Amino acid sequence: MGLSRSVDGFDITDEASVEVHLAKLDGPFDGLIVASGALEIDGAVPEKTIKSVRAQSMADQFAVNAIGPALVLRHAARLLPREGRSVCAVLTARVGSIGDNRIGGWTSYRAAKAAANQIVHTTAIELARTHPELVCVALHPGTVETPFTQKYLGRHPVVPADEAAQNLVRVLTGLTVDQTGGFFDWAGKEVAW
Repeated sequence: MGLSRSVDGFDITDEASVEVHLAKLDGPFDGLIVASGALEIDGAVPEKTIKSVRAQSMADQFAVNAIGPALVLRHAARLLPREGRSVCAVLTARVGSIGDNRIGGWTSYRAAKAAANQIVHTTAIELARTHPELVCVALHPGTVETPFTQKYLGRHPVVPADEAAQNLVRVLTGLTVDQTGGFFDWAGKEVAW
């Protein structure tokens, strides 16, 4: 079962849309994966320096990359089983790591992804109280070959979307409850906060 903007009209930035679409789902499901994101919104490209930050561009980044996933996670307790292993993951990005930032730039996108990481970590703590076997994590899929990344492929190895998805499923399958609340890359390696 999946929901998308293009097929279902699911708008992760619209609280009413999230409520309507998720209210129609009857769980429990073995997993919940939030795979939304945007790097460029309404023509605003990632900033090269802090001097380029604009309020609306930053607000747009937070709406898609942090607030939207939070609105979905609000429904996780109802959609996931209280007993037995299940997984909950949000695709974030390594550039959302504060500890791994060595070059600066991309302020709005980085900040929104860092916020998403905190949202996942907080959600994992809360859900562990009622869903003791749930693994709730943030995932960095690597650089995936999509229109989203087309202009930014020069410096990083790229993988096709289907391979990236297989990598993430493998990571989710291998994670344990002790790793809930963590941030992991496509190879299962922990990413610094």
